[in-house]
Amino acid sequence: MQHVMVIGGGVVGLTTAWSLLEAGFEVSLVERESALAQGASRANGGQLSYRYVSPLADTGVPLKALRWLLEPDGPLRFKPEWSLHQWVWLASFLSNCRGSVNRRTTQRLLALGAFSQASFSGLYARAELEGVALRTPGKLVIYRDTKEFATVASRLRSDPHNVERVLDYQECSCVEPALAHSPVPWAGGVFTAGEAVADCYALSLQLAERLRSHSHFKGFVHARAQGFVIRAGRAVAVQTSQGNLEAHAFVIAAGLQSRTLALSAGIHLPIYPLKGYSLTAPIGPEHKPPVVSVTDIEKKILYAQIGSDLRVAAMADLVGEDTRIDPARMASLYRSVNETFPQAAGYGAAAEWAGLRPATPSGAPILGATPIAGLWLNVGHGALGFTMSFGSARIVADLVAGRPSPLSLDGLQLQ
Repeated sequence: MQHVMVIGGGVVGLTTAWSLLEAGFEVSLVERESALAQGASRANGGQLSYRYVSPLADTGVPLKALRWLLEPDGPLRFKPEWSLHQWVWLASFLSNCRGSVNRRTTQRLLALGAFSQASFSGLYARAELEGVALRTPGKLVIYRDTKEFATVASRLRSDPHNVERVLDYQECSCVEPALAHSPVPWAGGVFTAGEAVADCYALSLQLAERLRSHSHFKGFVHARAQGFVIRAGRAVAVQTSQGNLEAHAFVIAAGLQSRTLALSAGIHLPIYPLKGYSLTAPIGPEHKPPVVSVTDIEKKILYAQIGSDLRVAAMADLVGEDTRIDPARMASLYRSVNETFPQAAGYGAAAEWAGLRPATPSGAPILGATPIAGLWLNVGHGALGFTMSFGSARIVADLVAGRPSPLSLDGLQLQ
């Protein structure tokens, strides 16, 4: 039986390890932290948005970005670096800010999202997951700007394949009663039934326990992966702080650290960190939280009820590899949530978090083979890591096993 080593202990790496076990491999997993799921999987938005997948790069975004940068509570911050990689990534991002490119990427992500939804259902049943606060309340994307909402509504209503419901303010309030307690004069919204929320961190830890009990799982190695040993064009070992670890194949699923690891094998990955923030506030009997999954599109803030807490996640800061909680940015988030849903949760007792989401310029992940035999990729999911992890893992496991991908990888492979 062949041995495959996964590098990365977040939700993407853990689902990849599980899918490889199901594909018939022996599997081990290398994680640099002493605990699992400490990066973007720790306190992300919790939304499983299989149909709301439109990438950030789109027509009009560069002008919007300039406005966001000038707004005190805008969703974007930018810190120039003395880094060629940052500027190359930005240039590529701007080249993707075209309607035609956005539509192609969106279609690819929709296909991957649908496959990931089906893959999650299978994993959830076979791994017998429980206690992960899974709900399927649907997702409501709400708009403040009347003109922008009218444009979106017109496009959706003219699309014969559209399954989303376009709602005026009163209809939004029927779908989500918490809007009645919001002082914001909403223009309207778009509701998608069947979208889910869950606790990504709890799911990751429980899946890790299922891995430990699997007869073909060789264990977790808590060590810092530093590079690969390449012989005759094939990866034969990963260099770590605990020495070289050999395997028949390796899958890089290490979030932002994937770039440095791939570079050791001569592979340049176009991923850059989008820094996000979240707060997790307790919900008491006196609170009126949103029941459905809500995204405030102009503010780029999402709200998801996860168990007895309200998870609020926001922002896409381009500030390099800085994981510190910026007090000014967190204060901005508190102002926004108190102005939008002031009665939703106990914000004064909220737990704060900041993390880095590894994003490609197009917004699509990079899956599959590399020029190095035995070295595979499952990287660059950006803000959709939780949503896409289940489908991406199955695709990569099939490819490692020598089977064709279950869906087209056009636009989802290393270029």
